Amino acid sequence: MVTLADVARHAGVSSSTVSYALSGKRSISTQTRRRIEQAITDLGYHPNAGARALAGKRSHIIALVVPLHTEVYVPTMMEIAIAVTVTARQYGYDVLLITNDEGPDGVRRVAASGLADGVILMDVRLDDDRVPVLRDQGTPAALIGLPDDPSGLACVDHDFAAAGALCADHLADLGHRDVAFIGYGSAVYRRHAGYAARTLHGFGERAEQRGVRFLHRPCEGSYESTAGTLARIIADRPATTGFVVQNEAAIGPLLSLLRASGRTVPEDASVVAICPDQLAEQYAPRLTAVTGPRKELGPVAVDQVMARIDAAADGSAPQDDLLLLSPELVIRESTAPAPRRATTTKEH
Repeated sequence: MVTLADVARHAGVSSSTVSYALSGKRSISTQTRRRIEQAITDLGYHPNAGARALAGKRSHIIALVVPLHTEVYVPTMMEIAIAVTVTARQYGYDVLLITNDEGPDGVRRVAASGLADGVILMDVRLDDDRVPVLRDQGTPAALIGLPDDPSGLACVDHDFAAAGALCADHLADLGHRDVAFIGYGSAVYRRHAGYAARTLHGFGERAEQRGVRFLHRPCEGSYESTAGTLARIIADRPATTGFVVQNEAAIGPLLSLLRASGRTVPEDASVVAICPDQLAEQYAPRLTAVTGPRKELGPVAVDQVMARIDAAADGSAPQDDLLLLSPELVIRESTAPAPRRATTTKEH
């Protein structure tokens, strides 16, 4: 790892001069500053938050990286972002919101700029290529999401595997034996979004344990794509009586299409949504839903990143910190026992 002393040698100045140039504590001649800046660029030196704190200079800014993909449910993401901002202010910090999907280059740019003391990442993928950058640079960071390898990281997330299992258990308890899982668009699964992959895995594993046949169909969420998805489900599994939906945009179209096909919810088909409570309450019938405390994700992530900023300033090693928030199943009017005719057909 490139050090401040390496930069000083490359620029032909003392380490204290480099420190003054970075901290702004003393005026440095334009020529000397340019030599130092060129050395930093040549060597790829990234002053971390701990070094700035030891030099008596913190930016008091946290960078919140929220890539806004087209398939992301923006209201939930913004609710988390607001919670992060409010909690950060309690620490005397402001939040820099970064919405472009710049991948590891974006994280590297933020760390190298010295603009932020720490970083919070959202929309974390299982094999997220931003994580190695955080590890290599020693950037104080917290993740709202869970990568495949969380070692050395601070992470907070919903327990999406448990959320999927709750859906499978609820429908199995009601006697449904053929169930369809309608997920996000295929692009979400191709980029290995943790929330989608973990929910599907938890649902599938529990469904198999409960003897429930299931199929998974990605869906783009428009009325037309939902219609095509439902038509394929009915063609492949005519006896399907239970639907789990992890795609906020597809909920309304699915309910309309079920009614149009002569299937009454919940008498002929039960629907469980993985969505915020306020969204579940908007539909008729009101949706049985699995949800989690979204507002807690932001405050926990801020607490985690602040602990790491302080550890960097003290020169101590931060502890791994992984917290999964338990989901909750709220039973409403969209689920009921499986139709008897479907049960009879299955038995024969």
